[in-house]
Amino acid sequence: MLREDLTFVGTCDIAGLVRGKGFPSTELPARRKIGIGWTHSNLMQTCFGPILDTPFGTAGDLMIVPDPSAEVHVDFRDGSAPEHFFLGDVRNTDGSPWACCVRTFLRRAAEALKDASGLELLAAFEQEFVYTGVEDVPGHAYSLNAFRRQGVFGEMLMAAIRAASVHPDSFLAEYGPRQFEMTVGPDVALRAADAAVIAREMARGAAFRLENRAIFSPMPVADGAGNGVHIHFSLHDASGAPVTRDPNGPMGLSVVAMHFAAGVLHHLPALCAVTAPSPVSYFRLTPNRWAPTVADLKLQDRSASLRICPVFDAEGQEQQNAQFNLEFRVCDAAASPYMALGALIFAGADGIARELTLPDTEAALPTSLTAALDVMEESAALKSWFGPVFFEAYLRHKRSEAAYVADLSPEDLCARYAEIY
Repeated sequence: MLREDLTFVGTCDIAGLVRGKGFPSTELPARRKIGIGWTHSNLMQTCFGPILDTPFGTAGDLMIVPDPSAEVHVDFRDGSAPEHFFLGDVRNTDGSPWACCVRTFLRRAAEALKDASGLELLAAFEQEFVYTGVEDVPGHAYSLNAFRRQGVFGEMLMAAIRAASVHPDSFLAEYGPRQFEMTVGPDVALRAADAAVIAREMARGAAFRLENRAIFSPMPVADGAGNGVHIHFSLHDASGAPVTRDPNGPMGLSVVAMHFAAGVLHHLPALCAVTAPSPVSYFRLTPNRWAPTVADLKLQDRSASLRICPVFDAEGQEQQNAQFNLEFRVCDAAASPYMALGALIFAGADGIARELTLPDTEAALPTSLTAALDVMEESAALKSWFGPVFFEAYLRHKRSEAAYVADLSPEDLCARYAEIY
C-alpha cells in the first residue's frame, strides 16, 4: 500500500473539539515556523459543524503554529496510521497571539495568578466517558468484572497515553452503564490542559481501532449517568513547594488557598458558561446525580462544586502537604480544557488579589446554558479576562448553539450530543 506520513496541527476550540489541518510530515520543519492557515470564523464552528453566527465574517487569516512540547506520535502497531499531531497556538500573521486563542487564554490566567501571588498552579484532569465496546451489565459499577470485560481497551489507552509523553495515573470502571474514568498525573497549567486533550484523543483513538467509541458527552442519555471532568489542583511557590495546605486553616486550607477557593465560588455561577458549556451539561448538574447544584466548598464530599480531597497516611508533613489538593467538579468534556482551567485560575487569582473570604451562603448554579450565559454576560470580571473580542465571540457562539437545539426533547438532545462527543 502506497502511503505518505501525515502530521496534523490543531487547537481544542470553543466547542471542546480538536480542529486543524494535516500536511505531509516532510514539511514539518517549515510548518514549525509558519504553521497552517486558519481563519477567524473557524472559531465559530459549533460542535455540530455549521457556523451559525460570527462576528468575524469571511475576512482575515490566522495561523495555527505547532508547539513542539505538545507533539503526539503514537503507533498502535495494528497497521493503522499513527496518531501524529501537534497542539498549537492560534496566531496572527505577524506571529503575535490571537485574542481568541484558547491556549493563550490559559497562559494569561497563569500570569494573572503569578502577578497576584507569585504562585503557579498544578492540575490533573479526571475524565469520565462511556466505552461502547462492552455490554451493559447492571450492578457492576467499579467491579473487577466490568474492568475485565473492557478487554484490551484499557491497556491500549494507558499505553497510548504514556507513548504520548503523558503520565497515566488510573483507569477504572465507573458508576454509570459502560462508564469508565481515566486520570493523568499533575502538571503545570498549560501542560495539564494539553495532557487532558491528548488523553481524550487517545481514548477516542484506542476505541476507534477496536471499532468502538469513547463517548465523552456530559449526558449520553437523558435519564442516565453523566460524564464529568474533574479538575484537581494545588498551588506551589517559586521553588515548587506546595502551599495549599495549612492544618490549622479552615478545612485545612492555607490563607492563599482559601482566597483562591473564595474567588472560584464567587464567580462560579458565571464560570458555568465556560466549564459546563452545553445544553446537556445542565441535565448532569441536577440533584441526586453526584454532581454540584450550588457554589459550595466541602471536605471530601463528591456533591460539592469544590471538594477538598483526602490526605492519606503519609510520612511527615512534607508528603501530606504534597498530597493535599482541591477538586473542581463543575466541568465536562463539552469544554475546552484550556478554557475551563483558564477560567478557574482567573477566578482564583481574583480571589487572591481581592483577599476574598469564603461565603456564608451557597449561591445556586444556573440550571440551563442560556441562564449561565446571561450571568456570564453581566460579569465585568469575565469580560476583562476574555477581552472584548473573545468575550463577544464566545457568547455568540454558545447562544447560537443553544438556539439551534432549543426545540429538541431531552432524549433527542442527549442523542445529538452523544453523536458528537
